[in-house]
Amino acid sequence: MEKHDSADAGRCLVNMAIIQEQFGDNYGGLETGISALKYFNDKDSSLHNYLSINYNTLGILSSKLTNYNKAIEFYEKAILFSKDSVNKNLYTNNLANNYRRNKDYNVSIKILSTLLNKNKQNTNYKSRILDNLAFTKWTHNAQHNPLSEFQEALKIRLKDQDNWGLNSSYSHLSDYYAKKNQDSALVYARKMFAISKEIKSPDDQIEALQKLISLEDANNSKQYFKVYQKMNDSLQTARNKAKNQFALIRYETEKNKADFLKAKAESTERQNHIIKQYVALAFALITIIGFILYLKKRKKIHQQEKLLEVKNTELKYSKKVHDRVANRIYQILSQVENKEHIDRDSLLFGLENVYETSRDISYENEEINENQNYFEQLQSMLDSYSSDAVQVIFHGNNEKLWEGVNFQIRTEVYLILQELMTNMKKHSQADKVFLKFTNESSHINISYTDNGVGIKTHSPKNGLQNMENRINSINGKINFDTETNNLLKINISFPI
Repeated sequence: MEKHDSADAGRCLVNMAIIQEQFGDNYGGLETGISALKYFNDKDSSLHNYLSINYNTLGILSSKLTNYNKAIEFYEKAILFSKDSVNKNLYTNNLANNYRRNKDYNVSIKILSTLLNKNKQNTNYKSRILDNLAFTKWTHNAQHNPLSEFQEALKIRLKDQDNWGLNSSYSHLSDYYAKKNQDSALVYARKMFAISKEIKSPDDQIEALQKLISLEDANNSKQYFKVYQKMNDSLQTARNKAKNQFALIRYETEKNKADFLKAKAESTERQNHIIKQYVALAFALITIIGFILYLKKRKKIHQQEKLLEVKNTELKYSKKVHDRVANRIYQILSQVENKEHIDRDSLLFGLENVYETSRDISYENEEINENQNYFEQLQSMLDSYSSDAVQVIFHGNNEKLWEGVNFQIRTEVYLILQELMTNMKKHSQADKVFLKFTNESSHINISYTDNGVGIKTHSPKNGLQNMENRINSINGKINFDTETNNLLKINISFPI
């Protein structure tokens, strides 16, 4: 914010604080006045007048909030920055009054006495200082008689038609007579009430009414109390309204400030925009070149890894075929060559065994991936057996079901169900298959049902034996039921 704009904003806030003080918004005015200070440079003498006015307002507000120590601090600063003798006298008088309110009577009397000696020729200031000095001495020492000083100040104020001063004189005289002569106290209280209405000071009217309520007889006191109550309610309502009178101005001020800061930030951003673009472009080029080189290197490594993986897989399954299939075939060939009479069933059993072994190897080539979601892999395998001729339905296979089941058990179950579905596809002639998965008492149960031809031709002997061997390896059980409604039912159960 420019220097001129800053000072203007400060001056606006000072005037707002003064208006808030006049309307009784003490806390709001204090906040506004303190906010104004940040817009003034106290080293700039051209702003000292506004600083002194603002500090005086802050002193008045602090005094009204009974924070007299803070009020004294603000008044001293108001005097420090004031270059006008009239205002300086006013601020000094306010300072002395706050020392009195803070019960520092000797300090207050000293300041007022010094001030009175300087203003003996100025009747307006003389009456004010004389009245305050007499009131302070009497407040400090009840034996002191301030009446002559009160009367002298009153005489000057009547002559000068100083209504604000008369209001103060009537208040002090009423307080003085309150315990000495109630009739006189009542007279001055009535005069204070009348003059406070004339100067339109609601706070002084309230004060005058309080005096009248305590001094009048019962009937008049009741009437004054009603007036007091009504005025006090109106005053509170007006002050509550006053608290929000500058809400829109504060909003606009903050908005303008925000807009200014935004514009300044945008200007700075534009100045650096070209440099940022070049830096970003250079960084992007380096990143792209680096990424391309990385991808090329990564692709080469990946290709090498894949090639190695294929070779290892080929070696692995070549060894299995040699050890488990070729050797078994050689054994059968030897039997055929060395025996004149070959048992046909025995030969078929041997060949079927070779077939089952080779199929097991092919299954192993389709082992499940430990890093992928198991229930989805199982579901995908079961779905693969669905066709236009066979409808496969399964229920209960979900991720939660397989929580806590180790990889070995999952693999065996996968191969058991694969064996079962393969036998179904080849031998059962079923067109509907239903599998239900449940978890009961820390056991997983799998119920298999199809509407095929039954168990007798459903699976070769070795296929059933493979399933039983696998289920036994995980401490499970497999039961076959062909007696219910011409349906094949197989129940598989194993502990988690």
